[in-house]
Amino acid sequence: MFSPFFVELIQQLVQVKNPYLDTMEEDILYHFNLGTKTHNLPEMFGDIKFVCVGGSANRMKAFAQFIHQELKLSGNPEEISDICEGTDRYCMYKVGPVLSISHGMGVPSISIMLHELIKLLHHAQCHDVVLFRLGTSGGVGLAPGTVVVTEKAVDYSFRPQFEQVVLGKVITRSTELDEGVAHELLQCSSELQNIPTVIGNTMCTHDFYEGQGRLDGALCSFSHEEKLEYLRKAYDAGVRNIEMESTVFAAMCRVCGLKAAVVCVALLNRFDGDQITSPHDVLVEYQQRPQALVSHFIKKRLGLVV
Repeated sequence: MFSPFFVELIQQLVQVKNPYLDTMEEDILYHFNLGTKTHNLPEMFGDIKFVCVGGSANRMKAFAQFIHQELKLSGNPEEISDICEGTDRYCMYKVGPVLSISHGMGVPSISIMLHELIKLLHHAQCHDVVLFRLGTSGGVGLAPGTVVVTEKAVDYSFRPQFEQVVLGKVITRSTELDEGVAHELLQCSSELQNIPTVIGNTMCTHDFYEGQGRLDGALCSFSHEEKLEYLRKAYDAGVRNIEMESTVFAAMCRVCGLKAAVVCVALLNRFDGDQITSPHDVLVEYQQRPQALVSHFIKKRLGLVV
């Protein structure tokens, strides 16, 4: 019989749900330019406790430099290197127990990254890991600059599920996120200044224009009134922001037993328009709000702030 401690440790390790991985002589994480034979993944990544992912490569490099300063680590944050520099798909920066990774735009791009990230954490024997998606979004009934911590990621019909086509069949997975982490983030927001934060549902769409009901794309087959009616239905269903990655992020983390949160700032209120018109310096400050919130969470977990 295994001891309770050993059983608990096994449960906390990052799990994969693919029996074929155990039969592979080598696992090549192609889009990260890493592999189980070419790199010592436990030595490189075994101490990771927090993974922060976001769409923009530049933003995730900036976050890595920011968290480096926040954690008061030795060395020059300007000199941190991109672990994935051998590929142009994603960037990856390790800052102490924090991994900062870009995921591109949309469900297909982030899902590829997540498959390889979860395998990386598994091969590195990481445990007690919390994942965050940091991003921007369109607000639904919220003032620009408001940060939304996602309760449930929902699809275009406001259902908390992600549909994946596998061998021609539709597989449906739940997209509920960790309630404890969400409320911990909300508490963190109350301890910071100028980071208005709410918990609400996040709608994930297949594109930025038609799928989000925008009137300013190259194609538009609906009226302004129909757009507003759809947004009102979304609001009534608890949706407070719209983006393009949350459902697959929530679903994959849930299946693999990973605690996760989606933290996105609203750049505009979609009831008021479709185009982002705030000045550049204001947008930069908005984009830093999810980073500051998650940084505070990480520092509290590490005992660096009370």
